[in-house]
Amino acid sequence: MKNKGKLVIAYSGGLDTSYCAVSLSKAGYDVHAVSVNTGGFTAEEIKTIENNAYKMGVSTYKNIDAIASYYEKVIKYLIFGNVLKNNTYPLSVSAERIIQAIEIIQYAKSIDAKFIAHGSTGAGNDQVRFDMIFQTLAPEIEIITPIRDQKLTRQHEIDYLKKNGIDMSWEKAQYSINKGLWGTSVGGAETLTSEKPLPDSAYPSQLKKEGKEQVTLTFEKGELTAINGNKNRPELNIEILNNRASAFAIGRDIHVGDTIVGIKGRVGFEAAAALIIIKAHHLLEKHTLTKWQLQHKEYLSSFYGMHLHEGQYLDPVMRDMEAFFQSSQDKVSGDVFVTLKRYHFILEGIESNHDLMNAKFGSYGEENKGWTANEAKGFIKILGNQNKIYQQVNQNA
Repeated sequence: MKNKGKLVIAYSGGLDTSYCAVSLSKAGYDVHAVSVNTGGFTAEEIKTIENNAYKMGVSTYKNIDAIASYYEKVIKYLIFGNVLKNNTYPLSVSAERIIQAIEIIQYAKSIDAKFIAHGSTGAGNDQVRFDMIFQTLAPEIEIITPIRDQKLTRQHEIDYLKKNGIDMSWEKAQYSINKGLWGTSVGGAETLTSEKPLPDSAYPSQLKKEGKEQVTLTFEKGELTAINGNKNRPELNIEILNNRASAFAIGRDIHVGDTIVGIKGRVGFEAAAALIIIKAHHLLEKHTLTKWQLQHKEYLSSFYGMHLHEGQYLDPVMRDMEAFFQSSQDKVSGDVFVTLKRYHFILEGIESNHDLMNAKFGSYGEENKGWTANEAKGFIKILGNQNKIYQQVNQNA
């Protein structure tokens, strides 16, 4: 069969991408499989994915370690912005997909691929994220999506693979798990409903510890640089904290939100480190930032999270918001004291050289040291002046 040219496939090793790899190889493409590690993969799992990829007929397989890049390009700003979609979800999967798409398209360009493929269906968010990144960074590369275009059923894919000698265990697991550095998503029959909770057994991390554990998180300019005084790169600290906190089964919840394609979606997740870090960081900010910094950060964080979720990462407005977030972190340094308990955590307090709750200026509700009683009366009178004028002008109108 005539070689149609190099094709790079975003390869996870699951049923959909396996079907794509086999069918596209059979169709005459020179298929190169790429996986992007954004956390959650062991060396053994990566080797298994590689071995399976070659069984699907690919010419080469490459695993790209993007954990550090993932932190620097996305997670750092999710922390700076205290981003929780709908005040609940730390954007675990959507953040991953952006970085994976960028890494894959850069690899496709580096080997002069003419085509790029992914296994998304036509019913979810990932098709939007992948396509938007691919067509923006490399409009000359054609995007191929067999599952979406052919509207294939799972059974059709299984039958096709078996017919071509690929008879692996394709039985669908009861729950769909997507694990990464910033959290793990959990989908199942319950999340397709509006009323059913996920059972405890659906979550990958089970309760292993009882009692409580004290943890000190050290932030420097908004980044988590140490845990209990032990310094490490922030992305490693995230893994360390997650391993420690997930033993208490912390960070479980169900997110309900609006998908990019216009329907409501519901997904379970566990994100122990993400939730603890965001809440601890926000507490430190409440002590070290001014009220106007906090106010403007709040709405920008909502915009940043929404744009990221919608696949708009490459829009320059994202760099503008990141610059604001970065600037806002200049004084966000100090320790946050956290207590881990079964299924939850408690923020005990903070210590920081930049703590604006400084006693020399007064103690709220107790003692004022920066102004006199007469100055307070004058301030209050002027502060209420506009309301007084409005009420008096309109009382008989």
